[in-house]
Amino acid sequence: MRKFWWLKEQKINILITGATGCGKSSTINALFNTEKAKIGVGADPETMDIEKYELDNLVLWDSPGLGDGVEADNRHSKNIIKKLNEKDKDGNLLIDLVLVILDGYTRDYGTTFNLINKVIIPNLGVDKNKRILIAINKADMVKNRKYWNENESRPEPKLIEFLEEKVSSVQKRIRESTGVNVEPIYYSAGEKEEGEVQEKPYNLSKLMYYIVKSVSKKKRLSFIENINHNDIMWESNDKLKNYNENIRETFAETFFDCISDGAEIGAEIGSIFGKTGEFIGRICGGGGGAVWGFLKGIANKFFS
Repeated sequence: MRKFWWLKEQKINILITGATGCGKSSTINALFNTEKAKIGVGADPETMDIEKYELDNLVLWDSPGLGDGVEADNRHSKNIIKKLNEKDKDGNLLIDLVLVILDGYTRDYGTTFNLINKVIIPNLGVDKNKRILIAINKADMVKNRKYWNENESRPEPKLIEFLEEKVSSVQKRIRESTGVNVEPIYYSAGEKEEGEVQEKPYNLSKLMYYIVKSVSKKKRLSFIENINHNDIMWESNDKLKNYNENIRETFAETFFDCISDGAEIGAEIGSIFGKTGEFIGRICGGGGGAVWGFLKGIANKFFS
């Protein structure tokens, strides 16, 4: 039996929530190159309104938007608490990461802060700051596209300053209310109407990097088959880091932690990232084969 079968079978569970209209669907579609309507398998009967979407070994739990009424919000909050306390077959908490999306276009985050401070964070268990990611979407719409460079799909300096202030404000309010220090980011998922061309996102690579590094090492490789492989989706970002390279390095670091001897292992790892990786893995053999199988395969598969 091959030793690395578990790399393909590891399940990543991400709970995505936020206020109505914050752009959850467009974010899912941009990150994972899919259309939500085509991947849905319906509402999960045990959680009522939380929808479950499966992309191979990536499972997205999509909570309905908040802010449409007290009764509905209370019901959604109870369902979120139930999901956050659910455990997998091994007795571990099912949800690996909670992605809370804020609408950068609005100033009123009262409903979302209430959700974060009173529902999500108290039910995250240990390492609370590592299991929640706050992302501010619609960076392009914050000032009605003023100071937004349409040609390069990026904010101008005045808009960057405003967005940074918004990030600091969100971070401060959550820390003061919960003691948890989160590191929010801002981005634009880019709109995509059905049958229309996807708008170019901004900081999507940064968002993906934060998501990947927030998940435990043993599960990270499970992202590779699902990440959007359209290069244009990852081009525009704040350039504070080379996020694409950081993602590759994160995957490589994960791989090296898992590596073992044997040509079959090299082939097994390589096969996850394409036939080229499998071939090189078999040719080289041993740990080196696994390394080359991985590196070559991932180079062809991801952000080539």
